[in-house]
Amino acid sequence: MATIDGLPPLREVIQTHDLVAKKQLGQNFLLDLNLTAKIARLAGDLSGCDVLEVGPGPGGLTRGLLAEGARRVLAVEKDPRCLPALAEISAAYPGRLQVINGDALEVDVLSHLTAPIRVVANLPYNVGTELLIRWLTPAQWPPFWDSLTLMFQKEVAERIVAKPRSDHYGRLALLAQWRCDAKIVMHLPPEAFTPAPKVHSAVVHLTRLTEPRFPADGAVLGRITAMAFNQRRKMLRSSLKGMGAGIEDKLVAAGIEPTARAEEIPLERFCALARLVAAG
Repeated sequence: MATIDGLPPLREVIQTHDLVAKKQLGQNFLLDLNLTAKIARLAGDLSGCDVLEVGPGPGGLTRGLLAEGARRVLAVEKDPRCLPALAEISAAYPGRLQVINGDALEVDVLSHLTAPIRVVANLPYNVGTELLIRWLTPAQWPPFWDSLTLMFQKEVAERIVAKPRSDHYGRLALLAQWRCDAKIVMHLPPEAFTPAPKVHSAVVHLTRLTEPRFPADGAVLGRITAMAFNQRRKMLRSSLKGMGAGIEDKLVAAGIEPTARAEEIPLERFCALARLVAAG
């Protein structure tokens, strides 16, 4: 890809700008431009889209997104050391890259983006899950984004796509699958990164649904699943007793055995229970 955009290899960029990855910022740089281009392609056709990227670092994925035809990229980078490298990319793609030096948890990105919007990012490990939850729980649905193509630690990725009766099944799976189609689309070994993390990584692609998969009040569903999975080894009649005296009857009415445990219950049944609880 260096021949496509005329920019130097990423290892050279890192050396030039002295970009040693900082553990406290959750940084692990992906330097293979073939891999970053593949991740960009996994996000789908970007030619008519604005793309939000969080934590671009030296800009490997940024270059992939632009080379693959993204209409515009908004890159939010907390580390000011990365800004000169990103400025070089911006100069190579006039008018198509905007860089904001700030914390993605605090920046108002919507004022800088035009629909349709896709989010594509190698998320910093220390804020990845929190950002995902924010993107999945906006005040109104559908959200500002059409799809999320995000890299996580492999264990987090498995939690997002997990099915009932599996070790990784929990609130994150329910939250993601209630409103999205989610699948793991790529695996990456530690040695793909600099520095190499101690864990494997995976890219998850989430496509938003126009409406949640099953009707339910989001706040009620969230409260039920929090109580159920905070004590996941307990029977639901015990872990959910805080929902009120009639919770056993509501469990039965929702098609759930009161002696079952949270990890056994599919999303559809949790949504049925949430509707019953909301109805009183």
